[in-house]
Amino acid sequence: MGTPRQTFYANQAASIIKKLEARKMKGYYCENVQEAKKKILELLGENAKNIAYGGSMTLDENGFKDCVKDAGHNLVVRENYKTPEEIKELKALQINSDVFMMSTNAITLDGELINIDARGNRVCYLIYGPEEVFVIAGMNKVVATVDDGIRRVRNEATPPNCNRLGTDTPCAITGKCADCLTNSICSNIVVTRTSFIKDRIKVILVGETLGY
Repeated sequence: MGTPRQTFYANQAASIIKKLEARKMKGYYCENVQEAKKKILELLGENAKNIAYGGSMTLDENGFKDCVKDAGHNLVVRENYKTPEEIKELKALQINSDVFMMSTNAITLDGELINIDARGNRVCYLIYGPEEVFVIAGMNKVVATVDDGIRRVRNEATPPNCNRLGTDTPCAITGKCADCLTNSICSNIVVTRTSFIKDRIKVILVGETLGY
């Protein structure tokens, strides 16, 4: 028997996974990060895949990128691409990757993904391009509705991200969204209500607090 919180997370995840299925997305629940890594490697299979990723504290802080690289997959390390010519090459590699890994800013109890992005270089590959998308999300990202998700991102995820990036926005100072326009990293709000291609998007829910 797990703790009451673990039981709650497992039950909540089971409900979300059913909703994801109706939205043509595949859902999985892992109790912790180690289980999530095993699930990712299982889904990738034995043949080496080309794997790209979007900016994510969930990925950065929990070793998911090293996990796939150490397993023999080809990780496209985007930080290595710096010049305009290299960035052009990076975009081509990302859009043509076998798998794009990311987290989500929020996920509703009804299975909708909510993401807010500055340039859109993360959400664009969620929407189109890579053969598969792995969305890894801690259960702390679960919200009741899309509106709750947008509020969560603007007031809980964006302010610490602005602090991390050194972005000069009101929320970086006050910790509260001011619906700003200048220097805003909240340029694009994307709600994924269904996957046009069945099972292209795979959501791995993790029973821990991960990322912002």
